[in-house]
Amino acid sequence: MIQFKTVAKKFGKMGEKTGWTYIEISFEIAQKIKPNNKKSFRVKGKINNLIIKETALLPMGEGNFILPLNATIRKKTGIRTGEMIEVQIQEDKTEFVLDADFMDCLAEEEIGLKHFQSLTGSHQKYFSKWIQEAKTDNTKANRIAKAVNALNRSMGFPEMLKEKMK
Repeated sequence: MIQFKTVAKKFGKMGEKTGWTYIEISFEIAQKIKPNNKKSFRVKGKINNLIIKETALLPMGEGNFILPLNATIRKKTGIRTGEMIEVQIQEDKTEFVLDADFMDCLAEEEIGLKHFQSLTGSHQKYFSKWIQEAKTDNTKANRIAKAVNALNRSMGFPEMLKEKMK
């Protein structure tokens, strides 16, 4: 497990990453976690005292990565932009399993399923994780319905979320 301290940052205007809160993972640290890798990969460990798992490091060029600090992480840790954070991470080699309820519903939708299968693994996981993070059965059912509807219209995860905000 690699341990280090870093500062929470926030993107200004940066395409789909606009407004994201994140931490930087330098080339040197990334190489210690997963040598000779330049693609996104999952990590597990701790951010401050919060246990994380199945969290993706995203490549940012020149061997550097970022770890997005989503709303759940920020809420549970109280992290704000500019604060120093203690990080302990290692590669997470756990096999990711797509949400079974979501996949059962999607199996009945030929167009949506075909589009879902055309997406990269990471984009498939965005849908599944969003659904799995629902705190109630009602919220989960609503998220499955929104995801299936978006996939039937050949939308990706970011497009679905942007539409949802309007």
